Amino acid sequence: MNRLLLCGTLLAALLAPLAQAADLAVNVLDVRSGGGEVKLLLFDREDGFRKEDKARQVLRLPAGAGAVTGSFAGLPAGRYAVIAYHDENGDGKLNLRLGMFPKEGYGLSNNLKPLGPPKFADAAFDLPDAGLRVDIRLAY
Repeated sequence: MNRLLLCGTLLAALLAPLAQAADLAVNVLDVRSGGGEVKLLLFDREDGFRKEDKARQVLRLPAGAGAVTGSFAGLPAGRYAVIAYHDENGDGKLNLRLGMFPKEGYGLSNNLKPLGPPKFADAAFDLPDAGLRVDIRLAY
């Protein structure tokens, strides 16, 4: 009996990561033009939030006036935040005015409009096992 219980527990542990894979669809709204690309930065912790090289995953999508949709597949359920920006000039980064004010369109999950540097906790949301779709409106 103990052997059967051990085998069942081991099988459940091996299959658990497969059962917890969720997809996150991100719909970026109010894209001004079709020039450049839209980048989606996915974060799963405060440490390194806002720094592209610290993102858990980055998606690069061709820009299209209106809306652009991207998807992060196979994520474990948990707490995440997304930063979206429209790299209109195609230089690979979010251009800033005075080193802190975005010159290109940008947005955050929860459609956060911070008065200072955004914080992970304010933009974070819970991704359930069933997956989720979030909308982010860009501000230019």
